[in-house]
Amino acid sequence: MVSGTLNVDSLLDKMIDELNQLLQHREINDPYIIGIHTGGVWIAERLHSALDAQQTIGTLDISFYRDDFSQIGLNPSVQASNLPDATEGRDIILVDDVIMSGRTIRAALNELFDYGRPASVTLVTLLDLQRRELPIQADVSGGTLSLGPNQQVKLLGPTPLALEIRQKPMT
Repeated sequence: MVSGTLNVDSLLDKMIDELNQLLQHREINDPYIIGIHTGGVWIAERLHSALDAQQTIGTLDISFYRDDFSQIGLNPSVQASNLPDATEGRDIILVDDVIMSGRTIRAALNELFDYGRPASVTLVTLLDLQRRELPIQADVSGGTLSLGPNQQVKLLGPTPLALEIRQKPMT
């Protein structure tokens, strides 16, 4: 059951402004944008375009790096990660659609460091659900959202992008 749909454009505009300011402050001129499958890649594509970045976007599928892999098994829609440019010594912008517990980001960082040691990693998320289980915070976030215990948020896309708030299915 759908509880509502939220527009993504205003969140993206806010993220782009904040990210530009942060990159200027940190004197980062040529960041490598990497999105986490699937929603993070969609957001990364928008940021890549808005920042007029020259590098190809990298993509991560963190399925094999999840800490619950042995419990839930392999996601049937696993895709290969694709990092066409080197990460060693690079300033990375790691992008995901939602940060909740921090576990997805931890898995993404583990995979990213398997490719090399970046100079820095800036975490950018569309939404922060503020339900941390690990001490991981986004550097830039489009907004925060408080959900009830029986609600979940889903990014729909890639075109147009929209956030949908749904009731969790009864188990």
